[in-house]
Amino acid sequence: MPGFQSRKLARTALFLLGALVPFAVNGQTVDTATLFPLQKNVGTDTLFPMPLCGTFKLEEATIDQMQAAMENGTLTSVELVKCYQLRVYQTDDYINSLLQMNPDVLTIAAERDAERQAGNVRGPLHGIPFTIKDNIASKDALETTAGSWALVGSIVPRDAHVVKKLREAGAVLFGKATLSEWADMRSNNYSEGYSGRGGQCRSPYNFTVNPGGSSSGSAVGVAANAIAFSLGTETDGSVINPAMRNSIVGFKPTVGLTSRAGVIPESEHQDSVGTFGRTVKDAVYALDAIYGIDPRDNYTLAQEGKTPAGGYAQFLTTKDALKDAVFGIPWDSFWVYADPEQRRILKRVICQIVAAGATIVNKTEITDYETIVGPYWNWDLGSSRGYPNESEYTVVKVDFYNNIKSYLSELENTNVKSLEDIVRYNYDNDGSEGGNPWPLGNPAFYSGQDSFLASLETLGIKDETYYQALNFTQSKTRKGIDDALTFGGKRLSGLLVPPDVGQSYQIAAQAGYPVVTLPVGVHSATGMGFGLAIMQTAYGEAELVKWGSAIEDLQLKGDTPYKRTLPKWHSYLTRNIPLLNIYEGSD
Repeated sequence: MPGFQSRKLARTALFLLGALVPFAVNGQTVDTATLFPLQKNVGTDTLFPMPLCGTFKLEEATIDQMQAAMENGTLTSVELVKCYQLRVYQTDDYINSLLQMNPDVLTIAAERDAERQAGNVRGPLHGIPFTIKDNIASKDALETTAGSWALVGSIVPRDAHVVKKLREAGAVLFGKATLSEWADMRSNNYSEGYSGRGGQCRSPYNFTVNPGGSSSGSAVGVAANAIAFSLGTETDGSVINPAMRNSIVGFKPTVGLTSRAGVIPESEHQDSVGTFGRTVKDAVYALDAIYGIDPRDNYTLAQEGKTPAGGYAQFLTTKDALKDAVFGIPWDSFWVYADPEQRRILKRVICQIVAAGATIVNKTEITDYETIVGPYWNWDLGSSRGYPNESEYTVVKVDFYNNIKSYLSELENTNVKSLEDIVRYNYDNDGSEGGNPWPLGNPAFYSGQDSFLASLETLGIKDETYYQALNFTQSKTRKGIDDALTFGGKRLSGLLVPPDVGQSYQIAAQAGYPVVTLPVGVHSATGMGFGLAIMQTAYGEAELVKWGSAIEDLQLKGDTPYKRTLPKWHSYLTRNIPLLNIYEGSD
């Protein structure tokens, strides 16, 4: 079991590191036994106290602060990596956000330090450690498996384009993050954040509740201060959902702004590589490094002439910009589905945005929302209404069959070359991979591999129903969002939506449009995060950066509790798989 074994070896090495290196809390050197969660701190954000990194306070540090510390000699990239390794050692038995640590990470960090010493700093990510979801290929000693034992030992042909770009930017690949196996494609009833190879990822906000998926470990690691930033992937909510649930910033770009080459696919029409950070700026630094045209992904060709020279960080701004903002509220489309606690708090945040000078236009609805927005997230909404030719799932099932075969065709050192091979592997390894529904298989894959089987039934045939469904989902959602963004003949700054209402990011996903989510608060019943998201039209990332950073600045500079807060590690001693999907509001 290479994944578990590599983690075990890494933790053994980290134990030796932790035993040798004392750390400071509140200016005092304390014994490394303080790495253990102390029962006296249960229910507080100090349950897992984060050591200083030398004299540098790494907890909640921004990338700019890390860069300044490395520039003035307070910190090196090697030291930064070691401190994150210690944090992983402290927390990962509980949250399981890291599937595999890069055995070359210290070597890479040392190389970046040497470059800095020689006066060569590549940019804002130079020497900064990051993780990537385990469906993003890296041509190194790390596995790329989508969390499945089926792909262990397979060899990828090259770095994914986004990984290549981050290496060029000077960032340090720390390891692979856990995820929902096959990025939630394999099962329709499952435990979010679980994979056969990686086990159960759990949110530091509550160990017993859905951590958000499928980019679970990517978001959880950033939220727990176990990594600086991370990459995830989204087909329908897999960046926005875990970011929101773990009280961090999630940035899901326009489909085709970031290359999917080297990413284990679901649907070429909806897949997008996105970024996670504790601040908008940190998420944007990562976005600036990875977007751009890639000949291996022809969808990226469409961005020609639609992206800004010099990247997106130039659009970061402050709360003062809000006086020029006009936001739409699609109330009947999405807000009505938010629980009462969220609505109360999000209304207070909107009042603060208005007080800062912004204008709010209510009921800027998604056109035909009565038809295309369901009462809950449902990627087979069309079929549930009796129209599979109006269903996103109709498209994804066919795309996956074809796209996964293309991806697998480039792998070496594996006999897994098709969806048929994956399905057979899961049956042959029912206990770990849950080919059959529970109780025959694995309880975390309660419905077995029913989504794989649905994809298999299509044989990848793009028939009339497929093309009708593709046209319906894309055209309806794009027109719906674009119409909602237009008021009085003018384009709005964005649509403010509650991302805990999954239908919001679902409509954006079908359209291929970008979304950013900002942390706002936590549910009183569970302690799990919820946020405020901004939706835009295709290639509207500059607007999302501008207004997302302005709202965040308002949060951070104002006297308000409605912003990112540290996790309180609810139910940290509970060991349960699968996790629960429960109502989280107080009302």
